[in-house]
Amino acid sequence: MSNVKIVTDSSAILSDEEVETYNVTVIPMSLTIDGTLYQDGVTIGRNEFLDKMKVAKELPTTSQPPIGEFTKVYENLVADGASVISVHMSGGLSGTVNAAKQAAELVDGDITVVDSTFIDRAEAFQVLTAAELAQQGATVPEILEQVVLTREKSVSHIFVAEMDNLVKGGRISKTAGAVASLLNIHAGLHLADGGFAIDVKARGAKAIKKYMHKIIDDMQALPVGMRRIDVSHAGVPEKANELTEALQTAFPDVTVHTFETSPNSATHAGAGALAIAYETK
Repeated sequence: MSNVKIVTDSSAILSDEEVETYNVTVIPMSLTIDGTLYQDGVTIGRNEFLDKMKVAKELPTTSQPPIGEFTKVYENLVADGASVISVHMSGGLSGTVNAAKQAAELVDGDITVVDSTFIDRAEAFQVLTAAELAQQGATVPEILEQVVLTREKSVSHIFVAEMDNLVKGGRISKTAGAVASLLNIHAGLHLADGGFAIDVKARGAKAIKKYMHKIIDDMQALPVGMRRIDVSHAGVPEKANELTEALQTAFPDVTVHTFETSPNSATHAGAGALAIAYETK
């Protein structure tokens, strides 16, 4: 029987049940708010992070876990001869993958590091695919093949209510951000090639809600059907539940879950952001 262990970072926002069921090792991302360093899910919770971000003097910064944290985890996991598959958030948005690769080179063991090219639940889909197959006794090559297929079948749409964080993070220009703020512009984005791509800028919440429903219509039009659908949010549970209900109605055969997003995603997208992640069959 194959012995493969799965590692990821906290930006994948796995539920406690998923972590326990699939025995996934989650390495916390590092966060700095007004000079104070935190670890996601260890020294700061997600609601607490959003509260601190709202009153912070500067935009919080996120950073990859230290290489030493990766090496410690890897050394522990390979000690019994196990192989490790380590799936991480997009290398286009974070240095986490590079840190993991550097650590893997320092450890004597079979460790494969994977750039998911996603964040949030679309990253989690790949982690869950790997973990499910590992439990079934699949080999490393078999697992990696299915992880790639999961990545190719996954899509992540993000709806941004405030443009400030995108401006501060260098994702859009200051001029564009000022105009957007003045005109109450919301944005619809998706992840492509490991980074953000803006699909639409719409004036007002009603316009972006209309765009959300267009995405649901487009999802229904896909002939292959849905395997997984999840919703995540940054401090707007009521809106997230409303979106979840709409998706659940459109796809009654798929259980749609709702998650509070990670500080990494919230830092990029800002408070009030919503996201739909889905994987087709």
